[in-house]
Amino acid sequence: MKSIQRFLAVAAAAGLMAAPAYAQSLNTGASGTYGQVSLRTGFEPDPYNVSVLGGGSIDLSTVSEGCIGFASQRASFTLRFTAGELPLYIGAVSDADTTIAVRAPNGEWKCDDDGAGYPNPVVSWEQPRSGRYQIWVGRYGAANEMAQTTVHISEVAPPATPQAPEGDAPDYSLDPTYGVNELASGFLPDPFTIHIQAGGELNAGVLEGCVGWVARAPDYRLNWTAGSGSLPLTFAVQSEADTTLVINDAQGNWLCNDDSEGLDPVVTVQNPPSGQYDIWVGTFAEGDLQDSVLSITELHGQ
Repeated sequence: MKSIQRFLAVAAAAGLMAAPAYAQSLNTGASGTYGQVSLRTGFEPDPYNVSVLGGGSIDLSTVSEGCIGFASQRASFTLRFTAGELPLYIGAVSDADTTIAVRAPNGEWKCDDDGAGYPNPVVSWEQPRSGRYQIWVGRYGAANEMAQTTVHISEVAPPATPQAPEGDAPDYSLDPTYGVNELASGFLPDPFTIHIQAGGELNAGVLEGCVGWVARAPDYRLNWTAGSGSLPLTFAVQSEADTTLVINDAQGNWLCNDDSEGLDPVVTVQNPPSGQYDIWVGTFAEGDLQDSVLSITELHGQ
């Protein structure tokens, strides 16, 4: 009998150890850190907006397939909803690259990144249930990076897709021509290099402080995960031609350079936040595309 009891105890302990990480981490029962609201279909004003800080230490990929980013243990916000015949949209709006994870009244998880246009996520239900929606706003990239964010709740429409600068300008919503890569602080080999044909049909001068001729779509996209250290992240171009750099960083800022090192451009980001960096390599003069090498490094100047 004692051997059976010992076996059952060991099995029970093993079962506890095998429990999903998110069951031990996310607190699905507590109401939102930044409050809660009860809304009934037809609510006004629509959208209902509330400010939160997105981000945290818990990896949302442990919650459900398709979830990414890092969020806090407790939900950012709680919606108690009385549904009607209208759809329901729950999204997040921020200058930073945020994600969203929502636990619906039936226990279903819905997650998104950039569904409302980079960098804003949104999830929706065509026939929402009445009940409690627990909303986590995450931060793409590394743990414990926080971002000021507005939670958007609507029966009318998702958050508006961010617009590229007015005029004939580079468009970060397009797929990059030469690929996408994910790098984390401390990556090897360093530098990471990509061969690119610099130039294009658009005048980068439509962006303040930028020069040169670039393509409409990004040449390259870096999904960056920052580390605990403070190493800067440097983007540089080597070419026999006179080239320029245009970058839309993880916080939506436009960064540009021309001739930082001879005729070669260099852009260095101090304390680079995690997220998406879209990169254009331009030519100073309008004309043919030019062979060039884009390098990404944490070792520049060391």
